[in-house]
Amino acid sequence: MNTADSMIFLPVVVQILLTLAVFVALKSAKGRALATGEVDQERRAIYEDAWPESVIRINNNIRNQFQLPVLFYVLVMVLWNLGAAGVFAQLVAWLFVLSRIVHAYIHLGSNYVPYRARAFIFGAVMVMVMAVQGLWAVLR
Repeated sequence: MNTADSMIFLPVVVQILLTLAVFVALKSAKGRALATGEVDQERRAIYEDAWPESVIRINNNIRNQFQLPVLFYVLVMVLWNLGAAGVFAQLVAWLFVLSRIVHAYIHLGSNYVPYRARAFIFGAVMVMVMAVQGLWAVLR
């Protein structure tokens, strides 16, 4: 295995840090909502609608961090194990992570769906490119 190929794990670490940052934002938003009395205490343990929109939006973004990024994590491992984690794969991995950062920024900010959808679709295309790379590496 080429040690330069291991650099493909750098965008993985950044993606993980993004996910953890959103968890920190959720904890903070929940604390504020509880302190200001915006939470239906009887429903909060089970029902998402017991929380204000600010908390729900962050919660939705966390859910999203465990959808497409899971495929990204698996594909990085596949590419690395197949010796196909070179410069092109690393570039695509970075583009995916940048799309996730933009997606989270939009989702947690303006939440303007057309922009958020573009960021999501771009990231999905990057995952597709990685999947094709993986298939090519298996078949060669």
